[in-house]
Amino acid sequence: MRELSILFCIALAFILTFSSWEVVADTGTATFYTPPYVPSACTGYQNDGVMIAAASDAFWDGGSSCGRNYKVECRGATSQGDPNPCRGQDYMVVKIVDYCPSGCQGTIDLSQEAFAAIANPDAGKIEISFHQYVDHLLMLLSAVALVSNCML
Repeated sequence: MRELSILFCIALAFILTFSSWEVVADTGTATFYTPPYVPSACTGYQNDGVMIAAASDAFWDGGSSCGRNYKVECRGATSQGDPNPCRGQDYMVVKIVDYCPSGCQGTIDLSQEAFAAIANPDAGKIEISFHQYVDHLLMLLSAVALVSNCML
């Protein structure tokens, strides 16, 4: 029975670790907002740094997006601003800490610092791809811990 329990734990750890490696990105637009970044809809007056963003109705989902990390990549220009806005890093990982209410000009409203890391702020609005970001190393370490606990 113990061997079956250990085998089950190993199988569960394997599934948890490798089940979500392939991710399909959504597309949309990004704008940016400027400090102060508090208070925010998700964390109130907690300082969450500057690599943060506000979610629009497209994925706010009643606040369930709070605390999630999203990988955002600049894909190009919108019909306004700089025709070649992408620059700097290939992508930026941001944490959702706020809500961009109805009428929001982008799918995601990045902090000024996060926007500037991937695009020229003079563009104002850019085309993006984005998806929820999961740290696979952290998932792997969690799976190892699960297997270790099963063997005790």
